[in-house]
Amino acid sequence: MFSHIMIGTSDLPRAKAFYDSLLGALGIAPSIVDNHRIFYMTPTGIFAVSLPIDGQPATAGNGSTIGFAAASPEQADAWHAAGIAAGGTTCEDPPGVRDGSVGKLYLAYLRDPDGNKLCAMHRL
Repeated sequence: MFSHIMIGTSDLPRAKAFYDSLLGALGIAPSIVDNHRIFYMTPTGIFAVSLPIDGQPATAGNGSTIGFAAASPEQADAWHAAGIAAGGTTCEDPPGVRDGSVGKLYLAYLRDPDGNKLCAMHRL
């Protein structure tokens, strides 16, 4: 459905260090740097982080969440731990199983250093 997702940052080197660590826990290679952006390429899509082109400060979307697929609950936990160690902050409930209308999910939430809300999800 999506070709790519791009979010903003106010500090590209900090974002690169954070996302290289966070996405590395999911087996994704370090980013490719292109001027004012970084790209994480996978067979199923691209995740990118950019300094805002308009020169204004980056802001986190209120009500927005970006979800990353985890192969297991253990990988979601490793993702969460890597994010916290790299400067992210935990949010929502601690990582764990949630019951929802689509069945049981293992979810781990955190915010990146720019305040973007992220989630690792594994369908049980």
